[in-house]
Amino acid sequence: MATKEAHKKKTAKEDSVSRLRIRVRAYESKIIDASIKQIMDTALRFDATIVGPIPLPTEIKKYTVNRSSFIFKNSREQFEMRIHKRLIDIINPNAKVIEALTNLSLPSGVNIDVKMM
Repeated sequence: MATKEAHKKKTAKEDSVSRLRIRVRAYESKIIDASIKQIMDTALRFDATIVGPIPLPTEIKKYTVNRSSFIFKNSREQFEMRIHKRLIDIINPNAKVIEALTNLSLPSGVNIDVKMM
């Protein structure tokens, strides 16, 4: 019986915690690492609690095309695009952290998705 009450208190405590979940995507790994470092430095400047960066699986898109337009059917080329992904959670962000992150200028080619949980 005591474990159920403790479990209820724990879930109520977890529900009160707000999170800012940031997913970063880019084609080049060096650019994504630099932008992650910039995001983390900005969040740490305002004493935010950070979880991550968590590397997510790299998405690989492969495209196969014929080298020749007519005769040499077996001669083909393959191209691929690699999309690197990272995940950062900021726990209990205050207004200053959110404002600093919105004013952050990151390099081109970096896609950011921010969700409040």
